[in-house]
Amino acid sequence: MVTDDKDSGDEDDSDSSDDDNTENGDDEYASSHSDSSADDEDDKEDEMGNVSKWKESLSERTAARRKINLMQLVYGKPESKSSDEMKEISDEGSEDDEFFKPKGEVNKISQEGIHENDVDVDDCSKFLSNVSLKDWSNDDMVASIRDRFVTGDWSKASLRNQLSKGTDGDEDDEAFGDFEDLETGQKYESHGTDEVGGSRKDNDLAAEERKLKKLALRAKFDAQLDGSDEGNDGNDETKVSRGQTNASGFYDKLKEEMELRKQVNIAELNELDEVTRVEIEGYRTGSYLRLEFRDVPCEMVENFDPCHPILVGGLALGEENVGYMQVRLKRHRWHKKVLKTRDPIIVSIGWRRYQTVPIYAIEDHNGRHRMLKYTPEHMHCLAMFWGPLAPPHTGVVAIQNLSSNQASFRITATATVMEFNHAARIVKKIKLVGYACKIFKKTAFIEEMFTSNLEIARFQGAAIRTVSGIRGQVKKAAKEEIGNKSKKKGGATREGIARCTFEDKIKKGDIVFLRAWTQVEVPQFYNPLTTALQPRNETWQGMKTVSELRWDKNLPVPVNKDSLYKPIERKQRKFNPLVIPKSLQAALPFASKPKDIPFRKRSLLENRRAVVMEPKERKVHALVQHLQLIRSEKMKKQKIKDDVKRKARAVELAKEEQISKKRQREERRGRYIEQEKQNKKIRRRTES
Repeated sequence: MVTDDKDSGDEDDSDSSDDDNTENGDDEYASSHSDSSADDEDDKEDEMGNVSKWKESLSERTAARRKINLMQLVYGKPESKSSDEMKEISDEGSEDDEFFKPKGEVNKISQEGIHENDVDVDDCSKFLSNVSLKDWSNDDMVASIRDRFVTGDWSKASLRNQLSKGTDGDEDDEAFGDFEDLETGQKYESHGTDEVGGSRKDNDLAAEERKLKKLALRAKFDAQLDGSDEGNDGNDETKVSRGQTNASGFYDKLKEEMELRKQVNIAELNELDEVTRVEIEGYRTGSYLRLEFRDVPCEMVENFDPCHPILVGGLALGEENVGYMQVRLKRHRWHKKVLKTRDPIIVSIGWRRYQTVPIYAIEDHNGRHRMLKYTPEHMHCLAMFWGPLAPPHTGVVAIQNLSSNQASFRITATATVMEFNHAARIVKKIKLVGYACKIFKKTAFIEEMFTSNLEIARFQGAAIRTVSGIRGQVKKAAKEEIGNKSKKKGGATREGIARCTFEDKIKKGDIVFLRAWTQVEVPQFYNPLTTALQPRNETWQGMKTVSELRWDKNLPVPVNKDSLYKPIERKQRKFNPLVIPKSLQAALPFASKPKDIPFRKRSLLENRRAVVMEPKERKVHALVQHLQLIRSEKMKKQKIKDDVKRKARAVELAKEEQISKKRQREERRGRYIEQEKQNKKIRRRTES
């Protein structure tokens, strides 16, 4: 098919002139826009100060660390519209439409926009034309270009060119703004751009005026506040309020600066591609990561169960160390048994679960940590154990074992971490027993209480006491030989014999005891749980308690006779009577002299004389005896009758109790039958 040269030449000239005009308009618009943006950037840099300096080396550092993307090297970087441009396009399109739209039209519009806007921008190999394609199967569309060929009417084409010069020029002016024809040198100005520029300038001026008004009001408020503060220098409350307002203003400014810096950072990061942003910012929340672990035991892979997910967490810097931890522990009220010191328990603290051996203690009023053999019933106590450290105020849950066949409550205790890596001194009571080997007036040598002279030096000055109640004190180790023989004559020197002083002279049979406190060492033991390294049907087994070992080996509980509670039986001690010399008795006053009655070998006459009653007195005495006999017989018969009545009453009460129990059982049975009928009716209704 051959086209007309003249018509096509005219159209080419008009198209070229239109293209030149549009290019010039675009250049001028771009230059004006770049000038305005440059001014805005200068203003922003002046406001931000040195904040933008870090951006200079950002591109160089990211380019050096950027990984090579083969798709970008082959097809180039993808070009996609930003979210702001898409939002402006959607806003411009929604302003011309009606407020309500039918449901079908909305779906149709969304389907039509899939090929232009919602394209997979990562796939750069696909070619996409943004030019709207025309339907050439339509007869009207074909007839519209018929006059452009040899068989068409050329007069209509020339008329159409003349009309297009007049109409398209106005549309181009409105679309592209001012431009200059390079061939003729004629300049064309657009009124639309002036109006748009004027509206933009008006908006900028209005925003600037509002900003100046706010600054003026703020300055006026600060000036009034400063003036009121200067007038009331002597008022303390005014000074306090002024300090509070200044502090709040400073914090507000600081928050504004932080928010502005945050927005600037976000805007800069949004302009970067995904690879560079991840290198600078890191992975954002909600991203899927692939973690690679090294030196993992093979049992974890072999026994991995996807039905039990693995939680991944992080540890703080101080949680990687191991040390002593002191927790505030309380036995759970649903756990039946008390906890015993040195019985292993499994604790769950933070991300860790491990088995450890705790020592329970309680703090006395003087700050001493006294060891407890068992946990108290309804109160807290302190527990110290060895394990990985956890920060204070971390919750702790303790269990005895991991077996699933427990009939009782599983959780044994709950606790809270008080201090970590704290070496508290836990002490327990100790009683040392000794015997006197050599006795002086108020001094005695005590043996079998200490084992060495060094131990005596440690307990020097400690208070001691005998069973009879005589108090004393440990002085120092004895230096003399035992047996009153010198070393040259065969006297044996032994260590562990202490010289002690007492309030009074003690006897050879007195037992001397010393009450003291000794430190308890916390075992340095913890065993991490390896439940992820074994199959799910197997139960992890750690250290067993003493009771479990005795149960497994069928061993009886050892009984120490000295630990049993026995009644204390002490014979009354008989002291010698006080003997006062006769010379001293003569010098004493009569009130202080001893008035001892001498012992008589023969009893008095009143005690030795026999009593003979007269006949009348004998009859009265016999009558009184008969009355007492009659009274005692009556009391015996009355007691027998009362026992018979009591037994009969007990039998009647037992019969009544059986009858009442039977009646209650029948009532419960009827009530349960009625409840079962009601439940069946409800189930039938629900099923129907």
